Amino acid sequence: MKNPLKKSRIPDSKVFVVQELIAPYFDKNWHFHPEYQLVVILKGRGTRYIGDHIKPFKEGDMVMTGPNLPHVWRSDNAYFDPANELDTHLIVAYFPENFLGEGIFEKEEFEDIGRLMKASARGLEVTGKTNQEITTKMKKLVQLKGSSQLIQLLDILNHLAHSKDISPITNAEYINLNKESEKDRMGEVYEYVMKNYKEKIMLKEVAALANLSVSAFSRFFKSRANKSLSDFISDVRISHACKLLHEEGINISEVCYESGFNTLSNFNKQFKERIGKTPLAYRKEYLDSFE
Repeated sequence: MKNPLKKSRIPDSKVFVVQELIAPYFDKNWHFHPEYQLVVILKGRGTRYIGDHIKPFKEGDMVMTGPNLPHVWRSDNAYFDPANELDTHLIVAYFPENFLGEGIFEKEEFEDIGRLMKASARGLEVTGKTNQEITTKMKKLVQLKGSSQLIQLLDILNHLAHSKDISPITNAEYINLNKESEKDRMGEVYEYVMKNYKEKIMLKEVAALANLSVSAFSRFFKSRANKSLSDFISDVRISHACKLLHEEGINISEVCYESGFNTLSNFNKQFKERIGKTPLAYRKEYLDSFE
């Protein structure tokens, strides 16, 4: 039985770690770590949670995250059923800020990469031509050894530092107040919502899961997620709706109820507030992009 994908610590004998991983599903645990991370999804679909941002992901998703930025690529529920015989595939590189020595990215020669690394504190999504080029470089990175591998990583970072195909992920006002001791508590809440977003979720039930009173939990969750629990649940539902809208064989009403909304009017209202267009317009724009 294969295990889900999990992050490996960088051993003392190495400057950085790059891994190509294949498993039934991605590590479902919401987490953060002190290393920078660059990941490209080669196979697998689900919902991506980074800081206060939620978005569907699929093959080709590429993200760079800075130190201690909370994240999880949560596979769709179908991946957790062995009968579906699904699997996931990614390449990920982890590297510390001082992997070339203390203060190196403040030097003139490394200013551009230094700015990239500072910007990654909000998480950076890589798209377009750069995504394709860096994916090729990441595949090569896995195969290289020794100093050639380190040079390849620097080439990747330099490429990203000069690209226009990069955009920040979290909101500018997002501040990470999460603590190492709270990983399990927040992880349980996220996992509960991800499993049950199609049903009615009561605040008191989630608060009890976190072993907090309703008022204490509301303050706790909002300070960590930068949004209320109800807004978080709505974002999860809208993210699922976006994935369903990519399919032509399901109508808008079915998308509404399959995503956990009770009324079509509420679904349309919340979708437009968050996405900036109606579900119908979103679907048309998505499908037209393939013509």
